Amino acid sequence: LAGIAIARSRGARYRLGPELEICGYGCSDHYYESDTLLHSFQVLEKLLESPATQDIICDVGMPVLHRNVRYNCRVIFLNKKILLIRPKIALANAGNYRELRWFTPWSKARHVEEYFLPRIIQEVTGQETVPFGDAVLATKDTCLGAEMCEELWTPNSPHIDMGLDGVEIFTNSSGSHHVLRKAHTRVDLVNSATAKNGGIYIFANQKGCDGDRLYYDGCAMISMNGETVAQGSQFSLDDVEVLVATLDLEDVRSYRAEISSRNLAASKANPYPRVKVNFALSCPDDVAVPTCMPIQWRYHSPEEEISLGPACWLWDYLRRSKQAGFLLPLSGGIDSSATACIVYSMCHQVCLAVKNGNADVLADARRIVHDETYIPEDPREFCKRVFTTCYMASENSSQDTCNRAKLLAEQIGSYHINLNIDVAVKAVVGIFSMVTGRTPRFSVYGGSSRESLALQNVQARIRMVLAYLFAQLTLWARGMPGGLLVLGSANVDESLRGYLTKYDCSSADINPIGGISKTDLKNFIQYCIENFQLTALRSIMSAPPTAELEPLVDGQVAQTDEADMGMTYAELSIYGKLRKIAKAGPYSMFCKLINMWKEVCTPREVASKVKHFFRMYSVNRHKMTTLTPSYHAENYSPDDNRFDLRPFLYNTTWSWQFRCIDKQVNAL
Repeated sequence: LAGIAIARSRGARYRLGPELEICGYGCSDHYYESDTLLHSFQVLEKLLESPATQDIICDVGMPVLHRNVRYNCRVIFLNKKILLIRPKIALANAGNYRELRWFTPWSKARHVEEYFLPRIIQEVTGQETVPFGDAVLATKDTCLGAEMCEELWTPNSPHIDMGLDGVEIFTNSSGSHHVLRKAHTRVDLVNSATAKNGGIYIFANQKGCDGDRLYYDGCAMISMNGETVAQGSQFSLDDVEVLVATLDLEDVRSYRAEISSRNLAASKANPYPRVKVNFALSCPDDVAVPTCMPIQWRYHSPEEEISLGPACWLWDYLRRSKQAGFLLPLSGGIDSSATACIVYSMCHQVCLAVKNGNADVLADARRIVHDETYIPEDPREFCKRVFTTCYMASENSSQDTCNRAKLLAEQIGSYHINLNIDVAVKAVVGIFSMVTGRTPRFSVYGGSSRESLALQNVQARIRMVLAYLFAQLTLWARGMPGGLLVLGSANVDESLRGYLTKYDCSSADINPIGGISKTDLKNFIQYCIENFQLTALRSIMSAPPTAELEPLVDGQVAQTDEADMGMTYAELSIYGKLRKIAKAGPYSMFCKLINMWKEVCTPREVASKVKHFFRMYSVNRHKMTTLTPSYHAENYSPDDNRFDLRPFLYNTTWSWQFRCIDKQVNAL
């Protein structure tokens, strides 16, 4: 309603909102509930009655039950009259999307039926039935056609046939989530929609955290004849953003006039049913009104995307969970430091939004810090109020990582705690020794690998227990109200390999970097050094990643992540992309890598690496069932809960697949 009011005040005659905006895109199995349908119509009733929706065509999204079949729909109305209910034709059903679980696609092309309105809507509109189906709107001066999100991404998008049938304005209501480096694909699709066929394309998208792992990243845009004329923000803390453009319909007509191949196809086009609308988008005396000119789209770098996307997601999560801030176990390594930098970036975004007059953000910030007069102006000062970091040392921790964590905490302004877990570790191991009469030892002291791994896991799990204890009671001990959300910091590559202890500090409330690769995190750290002047990150960048769970040798760290894993982080990223994005099993991955790595590895070495990865992946796959909800940023995420659906009990010998690899190796 706020968006409609802003659009109307700025002279707009047609307003498009995002997909399923009335109920929110992420209702998931709540779509099965009749309550969701009822409440959506109740909201529609309020919109129809509002003075803000008069004299502007409003296009809103909601689920609609037609003849006992549930559809994902656009409801288009003007002056308390519903003009058309347009159901979605192509449903998104890959990756994070499950639309076929809740909705049925409309399969009757260019077909319209009567929809009988609920009584609460009939009383407002005076209509008993309205058109329902695949139709377009014919106003006094132009023709408009709708397509929805996935329909833009399909090979035979509706805008193609609609454009050939004379539709001049295409609208797309979307529920498209953020993935690193995805924005250019979306922009290219929108611009190409009108480059060959001419026309105006309006794209509206959700923005923010909709209650799960996804961040919907806006990027609203308006395009004409293949060029962008208006660009919305990809990341911001504003709940409502309205993009308005004034364009000349004659530019569309003249553009189309000289494309003879298009006109030849148009002369044979099958017509769409047209809903006549006694309304014009233009005015008779608009000759002197300036029109919008093409602009160059400004893309964020991947490092900026990491800085902004997860930060906005964290803010949404914090304000909606009604907690008082975050607690992060800060180890002094790249992953936890990157997480800390994202929280610091969030504090920057909050201060910037307040400076720009965002009253909602100011109200949320005051509620979070429990101070009705507070104004967040300095990111470091705000960080001190909402962010607690904790370095949990053991006898296996080095002084270097302790100093790095402390210095970074000082530079971002977090409330920092130093503690030692040795007493708790000895107590837990002592219980085991008392019961069994056996005392486990690390490998360097003559113990077996089983003993060493168990002792490492005890340290890791005690850190998780302490993290939650301090998250619940740190503010209480400081005489402040509220509790803290625990942040995890396992990256996407470690999750894929299973290089983490089940129920250790990777177990948290949420994880802002769980969908980001180690390679991208390193680049992000460099970005933070340059843009936030966090010089403490230099030594963190140069240090080899380590878990610091095994004993030190001469006071120095002897354990490194890549040695433990038996593979590099760069290799892990490649395995992840081939496994998920390229849909490669062990044999296909081997076949691809013998060519990709032919300059550095023999086929036998490639086979050994592929086998080791799949062995480790399958042995540790069970850990993905308890993975902390992570910000989704990478299409090779191994998240078992929503995105990457695979078994978690494998035959880890992969006997048939590995025999195929061995046969090929011998042949080569």
